[in-house]
Amino acid sequence: MKTHQISAEHLSIERIGEIINEGYKLELGSDARQRITHCREYLDRKIAESEVPIYGVTTGFGSLCKISISEDQLSQLQINLMMSHACGIGERVSNEIVKIMLLLKIQSLSYGYSGSKLDTVERLIDFFNNDIYPIVYRQGSVGASGDLVPLAHLCLPLCGLGDVEYQGKCMSGAEVTKMMGWEPIRLASKEGLALLNGTQNMSAHAVWALIKAKRLIDWGDSIAAMSLEAYDGRIEPFTLAVHTVRPHKGQIDTANRMRELLEGSQLIKQPKVNVQDPYSFRCIPQVHGTVKDTYDYVKSVIDTEINSATDNPTVCPDEDLIISAGNFHGEPIALPMDFLCIAMNELGSISERRTYKLVSGTRDLPSFLVAKPGVNSGFMIPQYTAAAIASQSKTLCMPASADTIPTSQGQEDHVSMGANAATKLVQVIDNTERILAIELFNAAQALEFRRPLKSSPVIEKLHADYRQVVPFIDDDQIMYPHIAVSVKFLQEH
Repeated sequence: MKTHQISAEHLSIERIGEIINEGYKLELGSDARQRITHCREYLDRKIAESEVPIYGVTTGFGSLCKISISEDQLSQLQINLMMSHACGIGERVSNEIVKIMLLLKIQSLSYGYSGSKLDTVERLIDFFNNDIYPIVYRQGSVGASGDLVPLAHLCLPLCGLGDVEYQGKCMSGAEVTKMMGWEPIRLASKEGLALLNGTQNMSAHAVWALIKAKRLIDWGDSIAAMSLEAYDGRIEPFTLAVHTVRPHKGQIDTANRMRELLEGSQLIKQPKVNVQDPYSFRCIPQVHGTVKDTYDYVKSVIDTEINSATDNPTVCPDEDLIISAGNFHGEPIALPMDFLCIAMNELGSISERRTYKLVSGTRDLPSFLVAKPGVNSGFMIPQYTAAAIASQSKTLCMPASADTIPTSQGQEDHVSMGANAATKLVQVIDNTERILAIELFNAAQALEFRRPLKSSPVIEKLHADYRQVVPFIDDDQIMYPHIAVSVKFLQEH
């Protein structure tokens, strides 16, 4: 069994991918235990000694911050907060993203600036390690006081409330607590706020998107290389000298990768009739490269976010400070998520254009990539599907972070809408994967019409692997199963 120890050690996007995909279990390191306990003991002393109200600890929340709460009601205040904030609606957040949410919430609480009790953090770990997935809904967070609504749904089951999915079955938090032989967590002062404040819903979506986007960006180059070969494209636009005079990192990296992918190709070396290629081929380094540069920027921001404490108030025992501020605000990651959404849309958009060129009946390719067009529609309609998906992605590129609607009677008067940016990003990532799968479907078909000439060993290996699951299409047949298999091929290779 692989174990990841929660500690002050930097948590990278790549490490999260390993933890989630390879079935790691979590455990608290001794330093994390010490920080959590130290902070909680400090907070308890401060509550006992202080005559001044402490926001969210001995007061109400949001615009109710002026109402002080008596000591005997502090625990009820926290559970009421959890119940009243569980107002999610719409589609469920996927279990994979929910598991990342659990990991990020555990990581954030482990820094010892939140005031959570040790048993609360350990119960979150129990949920993670036993693959108990709280049922969280996509709609409800404005991304400002943290992800209040989705995090309420994430954490209610700790207290025997809310709903979960366990071993493929949906059940109540009370049922799973009893099944596991646990007692519901009794929240102490400030704990409900520590669990609900924070950006773990937005951040988990962003982490999932970055992990998947990295694979799709790599696929984008490989599939584009196959399409270029099938379209009888030119190698000159990838010459290093062209890119050293405009030395954007992603552009240079993409030109280098395209040359590597095409090394040893017979097709790329044959004399070309066409003097120029369309932009969707000629400008692959400029477009794919910009997507890569955007990815790197967004990754750097999310990397900082997931290694931060983002709830409120911030409890700093060593400085003897409890400060109500704004670390829960989603703005630092809302704008970058919108940026990545636009970039991944562009990766899909240029892919759809290459698909269109392949079916257009030019450069000695048959119309719609079938030997007998007319009686056969061939690959006419997969391009329609790619166009429809690409168009939907474009509509999703309106930046969610450009909007704000005041909440909590105007106390929370500027919000990030980062959760909407996050869910849109996930949808565009999925859309881009489908568009690339359709391009591969077309490119593999088109490449067959260039025989007996061969592409490079790398592209021929990709083509051979793909042909193990998707056949050459001689005559019309039902296409959607082949598209579905193409998507699965990208996910598994």
